[in-house]
Amino acid sequence: METAAVNLNDFKSTLKDKEPPTGVSPLLKALWWEAKGDWEKAHTIAQDIGSSEAAWVHAYLHRKEGDEWNAGYWYSRAGKAKFKGSFEEEWEGIVSELLS
Repeated sequence: METAAVNLNDFKSTLKDKEPPTGVSPLLKALWWEAKGDWEKAHTIAQDIGSSEAAWVHAYLHRKEGDEWNAGYWYSRAGKAKFKGSFEEEWEGIVSELLS
């Protein structure tokens, strides 16, 4: 397990590992697990946090799941417009913001 990533490329490079990097926020861990294919684990983490950033991650997860209505609700809670680009673009945008 590596230590906390400092930028998007560093974070993405940890996806080869079996566990998320140490020292990153729970929301970054949620996005890490989602990128590894464990949507349920990601969702469990995101739904237990009450911040606007968590609502954004939650929105992304429901959009990825295909639940557009639920995603819309969470985008609203996050104060964000529904994302129109690719899942990868949104994932990278959220990770970059959470890392900054």
